[in-house]
Amino acid sequence: IHFDPARSIFVAPRKGVYSFCFHVVKVYNRQTIQVSLVLNGHPVISAFAGDQDVTREAATNAGLVIMERGDKAYLKLERGNLMGGWKYSTFSGFLVFPL
Repeated sequence: IHFDPARSIFVAPRKGVYSFCFHVVKVYNRQTIQVSLVLNGHPVISAFAGDQDVTREAATNAGLVIMERGDKAYLKLERGNLMGGWKYSTFSGFLVFPL
């Protein structure tokens, strides 16, 4: 298994190009959220949601990243609050092709 559900971290089983996507829901509290896909401790892509006039708003993003065997990818809430914590969030990825 290459995903640690207890820590929500994906560990690349081999070198290659990986596709990741994520979707998170923010709490209605007039705050902007920023969620980043982090690769080995460094943010590579982010998503933002900050509309002040809606009850709930979602932030979504996707991207391709090159990973070495053993590299780690995970989501990080940079600012704001999520609806129900990570309960209403999705995070998925797959190997597009090996290198």
